[in-house]
Amino acid sequence: MEAPAIQTLQKLATQLDSLSIGEALQLLADTYPGKTTFSTSFSFEDQVITHDILHNSIPVKIFTLDTGRLFAETFSVWSSTNSRYQTNIKAYYPDQSAIEVFVEATGPNSFYESVDNRKSCCHIRKVEPLKRALAGNAVWITGLRAEHSSARQDLPSVEWDAVNQVIKYHPILRWTTEQVRDYIDQYNIPYNPLHDRGFVSIGCAPCTRAIKAGEDFRAGRWWWEDNSKKECGLHEKTTLVK
Repeated sequence: MEAPAIQTLQKLATQLDSLSIGEALQLLADTYPGKTTFSTSFSFEDQVITHDILHNSIPVKIFTLDTGRLFAETFSVWSSTNSRYQTNIKAYYPDQSAIEVFVEATGPNSFYESVDNRKSCCHIRKVEPLKRALAGNAVWITGLRAEHSSARQDLPSVEWDAVNQVIKYHPILRWTTEQVRDYIDQYNIPYNPLHDRGFVSIGCAPCTRAIKAGEDFRAGRWWWEDNSKKECGLHEKTTLVK
């Protein structure tokens, strides 16, 4: 997909920001039929968006990245979501040969040993499968929120992802954690029980822990690394709309 003009993205952002989640997603699905997709990790945020898509039968494709190292609880909410909405969320998996070569060369837990190893692991298990999932699409919907990290405080609701050549839309970017939780409770939406045990941002099991009172939202991810390095590569190197 060719990069849209900045003015086009700004106009789209203004239009989408004036609508409800369901209305915004429907508009994107109508504007880019068959080419609008949503990535879910079954987090609180992603379950909110999944509910709006499936409950309202909005023609947006939903996929997840199964890294091979997810929590059992994540698979549980995946299963309960399929059952609740009578759907079958598509999964993308790491390339088998790439995983075999990486683990044989560095070991099963080498991501603890260096940032380079960890980022290589993330690339194989998440970034490369994401590229396959987004191929041929025009719009990538995400559950990113500004509260997730300081790097996302100035994130616009619509941006151009030059790496994946798609428009990214973050429908609940400005929602608070309380708003997300209230929405989950209001509609009795299935959610990951790890959230009730202090897990905020949930990724692969070896790389995620619960956070303590007063800790940053991202403290539970790659906790052995410096805060400035805490990204897996899925949301880096995008061109923002200012």
